[in-house]
Amino acid sequence: MAHIDEAPRPAGTAERAVAPAQGREKKLSGRDRLVVITMVTIPLFLVVWLVWLPALGSVALSFGKWNGFGDLDTIEWVGFQNYEDIVTIYPPFWPAIQHNLIWLGFLFVFPTVLGILLAVVLDREMRGSRLYQTAFYMPVVLSLALIGFIWQLFYSRDQGLINDVFGTQVDWYGDPDINLWAVLVATAWRHTGYIMLIYLAGLKGVDASLREAAAVDGAGEVKTFFHIIFPVMRPINMVVIVIVVIESLRAFDLVWVINKGRNGLEVIGALVAQNVIGEATRYGFGSALAVIMMLISSVFITIYLRMVFREERRG
Repeated sequence: MAHIDEAPRPAGTAERAVAPAQGREKKLSGRDRLVVITMVTIPLFLVVWLVWLPALGSVALSFGKWNGFGDLDTIEWVGFQNYEDIVTIYPPFWPAIQHNLIWLGFLFVFPTVLGILLAVVLDREMRGSRLYQTAFYMPVVLSLALIGFIWQLFYSRDQGLINDVFGTQVDWYGDPDINLWAVLVATAWRHTGYIMLIYLAGLKGVDASLREAAAVDGAGEVKTFFHIIFPVMRPINMVVIVIVVIESLRAFDLVWVINKGRNGLEVIGALVAQNVIGEATRYGFGSALAVIMMLISSVFITIYLRMVFREERRG
């Protein structure tokens, strides 16, 4: 039987023939392209309209004087005069900076540490842990304004629980020497549950083999947490740091409900509101305060983003 020899084909011919079919990218249809453009355009428009334009407008207004009446042509541009007045002749500014720093330190030292402790305890799947998680997290879903009213039941001078129990007549919200600390306790009630939930979610994601290896090496629970678990949760730690900084800088609701940020409760957010929507209606001055608060926040956010990008490059 005669064999018919086939002409030899150059190596790689089959692969080249198949490669275009495998490497072809599917082009989007006109309808799909419209959907993608819409999904990108609408959120971009909302971010620009609701975030960037107001922010840029505040920066521009911070260099002028305007009471909000009349056209924009009535704005008197004064350069850096508003910023100079804030740091030199505006009495509430430096106490507000001090109070925000106290707010920041308090949140770090007390409710954050307590939230971590609660997360570690509840992570052990103790009996009734779901009930405890719900109870500790319940204040987080409440607004700070509502929390201020709730704690009025404890702090009221005439009918408050604390004064009734101890037989005192302390005006916890009105005394400028103690009202800041009373407000911080009310804030901690909400902040503790928030930090607890974040760390509890982080602990659930830790590889169980790390705990087992530490137990085999004879490490106790405390040593295991601080030397193994806590360092592994570094991304969670950075998120918590940013949250605490932002919470301390945007402290507003609670102090505004109590006394509009006066009489010992001066914070930067309340000063902005006093000058923008208060009796003074100094939009330029209030905008300058808002820009200062935004710049302080941006410093911490920039540090956080740099650390995140550095971790991604290492990974």
